Amino acid sequence: MNKEWSDKNKKMQSLIKKESGFKEGIDVLIELRNDLFFQITSIVETYPLEAFSLMPFAGAKGYHSKTLVYSMWHIFRIEDIVAHTMILKDSQILLRDGWLEKTKSPIITTGNELKDKEIADFSKQLDVKAVCGYCRTVMESSNAMLTKLEYKDLKRRFSDEDKEQIIRSGSVSSDEEAFWLIDYWCNKDIAGLIQMPFSRHWIMHIEAMCRIKNRLCQKARKGVDPIAYCGLSCDHCFLKEECGGCRTAYNTCSYATCSPNGVCPNTTCCKEKNIDGCYECEDIVSCHKGFYENKDEINAIKAMSLFIHKYGKKELMRVLDNLHKKHEFEKIQEVVGYNIEEGLKILEQNR
Repeated sequence: MNKEWSDKNKKMQSLIKKESGFKEGIDVLIELRNDLFFQITSIVETYPLEAFSLMPFAGAKGYHSKTLVYSMWHIFRIEDIVAHTMILKDSQILLRDGWLEKTKSPIITTGNELKDKEIADFSKQLDVKAVCGYCRTVMESSNAMLTKLEYKDLKRRFSDEDKEQIIRSGSVSSDEEAFWLIDYWCNKDIAGLIQMPFSRHWIMHIEAMCRIKNRLCQKARKGVDPIAYCGLSCDHCFLKEECGGCRTAYNTCSYATCSPNGVCPNTTCCKEKNIDGCYECEDIVSCHKGFYENKDEINAIKAMSLFIHKYGKKELMRVLDNLHKKHEFEKIQEVVGYNIEEGLKILEQNR
């Protein structure tokens, strides 16, 4: 389990056990949920639509055996049902404001009953952006509910009528893989529901989503030139496990994600000029476009591009291998510094 998320979850659980810490605990819970939801939105905003119905771990045991969009649907259908049908006793978000039609979902259940190819087929039918919108709406509604809870509410339990209401709603399949959820939820008090599904359930499935998208990135990068348009070596980047690189559709480079349509200006410029990378451009020395903006931490990337311009890609890869043998570092600027000329000299000295 992600240590940062795990620590926040443990802190929240500890705080809400005491009346004096309850409100702070809810604040920590909201902060954790916001951190986790950021993972979902970053995936939706940066990965191609095809990624959301792929199952790179099909047949495996665990949450990572599903698809990205199924995971989103599953997390928030459960939360929607528990928050609204059980706790608030009002109508579920999915059935308001046309969300069922917007998401294009053929079901209103949690999806527990779906298996293997059924999950992939279901995922292909969903409108990913709409599902993300539904997820956000559920999250915001639940956050508002959580902030209104009082310490005394934690011991509130649920009745047989609550179980019957869930059954009547049709939100949980009668399939044995799903129906157990009703007893599971209704046998908890609100304190138990805060843990599952409002916190730990999120962590487990979003960690699984991260495993899925990382595997998709690794597959996308196979056989692809590891040198980015800007001159960065993706094989030596600290984000290499979770980014497909700018030469694939799975590009989550930190600069690209901040650029229009997820494409950095260096990539756009190189494609317009029909060149392999910035290192082939005659304007590279004076260029301050995109990744080469006047920011000290970016100068190391430009130094690598200048090195390629003089010695080629293979030589850069060899030099970076040498540097990694000599030093422990995540970012190249930790070794070559923040000055372009000095950085180039250090690279040349390690040939």
